[in-house]
Amino acid sequence: MKLFRTNNVLFALALVAGVCAPAQGQSHNADLARLAWLGGCWKAASGEAGSEEYWMPAAGDTMMGMGRTVKQGKTVTHEFMQIRVGADGVLSFVAHPAGQRSAAFAMLRMSDNEVVFENAQHDFPQRVAYKLEADGKLAARIEGTRNGSLRVIDFPMSRVSCDARVAAPNK
Repeated sequence: MKLFRTNNVLFALALVAGVCAPAQGQSHNADLARLAWLGGCWKAASGEAGSEEYWMPAAGDTMMGMGRTVKQGKTVTHEFMQIRVGADGVLSFVAHPAGQRSAAFAMLRMSDNEVVFENAQHDFPQRVAYKLEADGKLAARIEGTRNGSLRVIDFPMSRVSCDARVAAPNK
């Protein structure tokens, strides 16, 4: 009978954990929903045509994004990105830059118009931030220490129509 009681206790703990887990996940899903302002198409303010970033709306606990930098008419780099609720329940930014290893950054802070992610163990950057400015422009930033010095790289962007980015096929 002792085993039966132990199983009941384990079952009760599992039941409580199962009931509590969705509530925790829901709060992080709410955090993800608060990032709706990031969704859409963004053109690099000082970049060449085609230098842009796209963010799909949140679905399935994830926002998917991709970016590309064009110089002299050629794509010189690209990156696939995710903002997702991880298995640990923490909202994270995951970067998959071209030619580099993927890196995950846990959410450090969030407000209604800004989100900052951090990974202090990453070589560079250690922080990734997005802020929607009052004029509707997007201020993206990476920052951290490189070779003992603080380095900050800003990526100012303006919202563009996603539909305008898709050319109709010629007939």
